[in-house]
Amino acid sequence: MASHIVGYPRMGPKRELKFALESFWDGKSTAEDLQKVAADLRASIWNQMSDAGIKYIPSNTFSYYDQVLDTTAMLGAVPPRYNWNGGEIGFDTYFSMARGNAAVPAMEMTKWFDTNYHFIVPELGPDVKFSYASHKAVTEYKEAKGLGVETVPVIIGPVSYLLLSKPAKGVEKTFSLLSLLPKILPIYKEVVSELKAAGASWIQFDEPLLVMDLEAHKLQAFTEAYAELESTLSGLNVLVETYFADIPAEAFQTLTSLKGVTAYGFDLVRGTKTLDLIKGGFPAGKYLFAGVVDGRNIWANDLAASLSILQELEGVVGKDKLVVSTSCSLLHTAVDLVNEPKLDNEIKSWLAFAAQKVLEVNALAKALAGQKNEEFFSANAAAQASRRSSPRVTNEAVQKAAAALKGSDHRRATNVSARLDAQQKKLNLPVLPTTTIGSFPQTIELRRVRREYKAKKISEEEYVSAIKEEISKVVKLQEDLDIDVLVHGEPERNDMVEYFGEQLSGFAFTANGWVQSYGSRCVKPPIIYGDVSRPKPMTVFWSSMAQSMTSRPMKGMLTGPVTILNWSFVRNDQPRHETCYQIALAIKDEVEDLEKAGINVIQIDEAALREGLPLRKAEHAFYLDWAVHSFRITNVGVKDTTQIHTHMCYSNFNDIIHSIIDMDADVITIENSRSDEKLLSVFREGVKYGAGIGPGVYDIHSPRIPSTEEIADRINKMLAVLETNILWVNPDCGLKTRKYAEVKPALTNMVAAAKLLRTQLASAK
Repeated sequence: MASHIVGYPRMGPKRELKFALESFWDGKSTAEDLQKVAADLRASIWNQMSDAGIKYIPSNTFSYYDQVLDTTAMLGAVPPRYNWNGGEIGFDTYFSMARGNAAVPAMEMTKWFDTNYHFIVPELGPDVKFSYASHKAVTEYKEAKGLGVETVPVIIGPVSYLLLSKPAKGVEKTFSLLSLLPKILPIYKEVVSELKAAGASWIQFDEPLLVMDLEAHKLQAFTEAYAELESTLSGLNVLVETYFADIPAEAFQTLTSLKGVTAYGFDLVRGTKTLDLIKGGFPAGKYLFAGVVDGRNIWANDLAASLSILQELEGVVGKDKLVVSTSCSLLHTAVDLVNEPKLDNEIKSWLAFAAQKVLEVNALAKALAGQKNEEFFSANAAAQASRRSSPRVTNEAVQKAAAALKGSDHRRATNVSARLDAQQKKLNLPVLPTTTIGSFPQTIELRRVRREYKAKKISEEEYVSAIKEEISKVVKLQEDLDIDVLVHGEPERNDMVEYFGEQLSGFAFTANGWVQSYGSRCVKPPIIYGDVSRPKPMTVFWSSMAQSMTSRPMKGMLTGPVTILNWSFVRNDQPRHETCYQIALAIKDEVEDLEKAGINVIQIDEAALREGLPLRKAEHAFYLDWAVHSFRITNVGVKDTTQIHTHMCYSNFNDIIHSIIDMDADVITIENSRSDEKLLSVFREGVKYGAGIGPGVYDIHSPRIPSTEEIADRINKMLAVLETNILWVNPDCGLKTRKYAEVKPALTNMVAAAKLLRTQLASAK
């Protein structure tokens, strides 16, 4: 009975690690306190898997911050700015790399493939002196062994590690990261030798880069790296694990020919085409780790369907060489359904969080070995059937409306420059108009009011009056600052997706369904289980109240369909784009109701549009097409005089600029202050952009208050490549996480900079 888990969430069922980390960072607890919480979490995870009957239990998938950073520490690849003097890397250096410190900034963070998890990007160059500087993999293997649990140590493979890195500041952009292989392989050998000496019989190298579009020389690097490691690996069973997509045929060829490797792991949930490659030729005598249980979603596995795939694979690779596994690490799913007392039983029966997925893997392995737990399987079959037939899942009217979308590409009737003229006649804005992105600081008091209302401790009347007072403060502040287009500050909202999901049908919410985003930060994605519709207006009450307080334009504030989709756990019983179109229709109803209520400027945020971009280039066009189409559906019905804004967070914007233009918004504001030059280079290279654009003029993620001169200088840089009549002036993101003491002076300087340049432009004329 062979079962395996690729990796497990580290935060703990009740976010124990998050609270321990934050307490340590705040100086409220000691390193020993933090280590104790971590050791308890690791022990409970190992014991849980061991008790469930899992044969290949991972170790070293725990992390205090991030697994790539752990590998950087293992290799001693500490950037010089952290003044590390050698020796074993401790919390000081480790957390400085992750979070920065008073003297120097953190290392860059970026998305882990197409998940919502973020890793710390290694900064490498020809002069890095690698050394074995963190013995974590060996220490954790021994720690588990001491508890009587035999584990498979997991390490990020050498080639994926280098390909996930970037050239450090001052290193040529064209520097070949793979040229460092000969320098890091000796350290990998030391780690492997120590693990062997400690008694390990299996080792897992994660090489997820194998699922990407790789040029021949990159594939060649895998061949060379494992050939070099072969003698050190002898006597060990070696698993190379891949995940998140189909593996291309060339990469499959490379992987299954690697020297010294005895087992291969594949994601068979997102990689259905990989099945054909395996059936077409799997090396004799090697192990297949079959990832049939989805590590990236919260749905219960269809055990009967998985079992039949596994039985088919057994015929290909042999009974003793097939291991049942998860599609990827369970890091990307919620921890344990046990902590969800509020979810109703019907929906609960359709779900499996990480702890339940461990049981599913084991049940499948037992069934393959002829020890099928009939009760477990029939309960699963009943839940699958109830999900297929539940009236809560299917809404005929929504299905019809979504089907009717086919055949139109939903574009506004007039082109953007004519619309901007019509809007300007109505709004009468100055040149370089100022605005903010949406949220204003959320004070402790404000959070308390929302919490008490949710707990029914205060009446609806008291709640509305408290929120109204907050909105009126925010409106007055913006008028005093002389901002041109106002926002209501979003005091009534907890989160930009949850707030809307709670008011749409087809969504469910968890109490503890937290997933790590980065470091100690966790998100709690809503669950989209059924057809989505909007029973009644969601934001009109607050937006019209805010508009009634001022004669300046008040922006309506909505989250776009693609962002709601990409930040949720999405139903897996229909294609993602169909769910997205349904959300788009719900947001369209809201946009039209806001317009009827006299709101003339409506912002529809698509912060996560690029996050959903598939890993493989061949699939980009289809995704971008339906994602952009979904956005256009939301506002196709408004008048020319209604100004549609969207806001996007900068994320390699440049490679999708044509899709962004195709969204056909009237004004787009962009989080850009950390990457000015990159963003503007697109326009410098001659991309024609005729709509309004507001690249963020200061970074709200930092408490720093930029001066008027600094902001004016930024705006001037933008004016060098963008037309004066389309440029907007705004911060780069919402102000929710900042304090008023930072926001007031920063916005004062922002408005002053805009006025300064208006004067200069006028006198230049």
